[in-house]
Amino acid sequence: MKSEDGIVVTADFIAVIDGSTSKSQLRHSMWRSNGRYAMQLISRYISRMPKDITCQEFLRGVTACIRKHYKKSQMSRLAEHPEDRLTASVLVYSRLSREIWMVGDCQCLVSPLGTCQSAPAYTYYDNPKPAEAVLAAQRADEVKRLLAEGVTREELLLNDTARPVIIPHMIETMRQQNVSYSVVDGFPIPFQHVRTITLDFQPWEIVLATDGYPFLCPTLQESEERLSRQRSTDPLNIGPDFQATKGFHPDNNSFDDRTYIRFRV
Repeated sequence: MKSEDGIVVTADFIAVIDGSTSKSQLRHSMWRSNGRYAMQLISRYISRMPKDITCQEFLRGVTACIRKHYKKSQMSRLAEHPEDRLTASVLVYSRLSREIWMVGDCQCLVSPLGTCQSAPAYTYYDNPKPAEAVLAAQRADEVKRLLAEGVTREELLLNDTARPVIIPHMIETMRQQNVSYSVVDGFPIPFQHVRTITLDFQPWEIVLATDGYPFLCPTLQESEERLSRQRSTDPLNIGPDFQATKGFHPDNNSFDDRTYIRFRV
């Protein structure tokens, strides 16, 4: 399956987009996954945005962009079943407003550059889904139970039978989508669940990334090294340092799609 993450760079905006892996059999496109379709629609919208768009205008506009790709006959079901929607998390830097807009589960680092020669001091920001850590812990407990029963690590890496156990819980928590947490899904986004970071006019270094990096670092190389170390030491993602709702499949070099960009403003 092709990546459901994307990146957009224009003269006025830099963004990373994380299309959500579908938990439904409903497909909105015959040749693309729902997550990839959502990512592509949002990428196109951001690439055409006016440079002076505000965060709230962006939220309304990107919501309308997704919504117009739903069939009228689907709207009642989509209102009741968020798992059927085109869904993505989005992280946008606006050059004109000097703001970072965090919609959904994404992460970033920011550091004032200043004039000193010491290493930059980065501040980490994220905007996680409230239930994500609980679901990851539930899966970790199920994996540990299976291991104790004699299922091998290699068997679980090939066929993660612990993940289907939490899928119903994941779908249930999605009923809080754009209620207790924010995503882009064609339904109104509550502004209070969008994290906004405002930068002053001194020089800044910024890292934007999707949640495919369990440990976000100031460079891509460091972030990839930490990801590789996680794969080597805890490929099931059940340890104390990091837990996830899925592990590393042996055929993949990560457990999730990932996107990373670093820049200075």
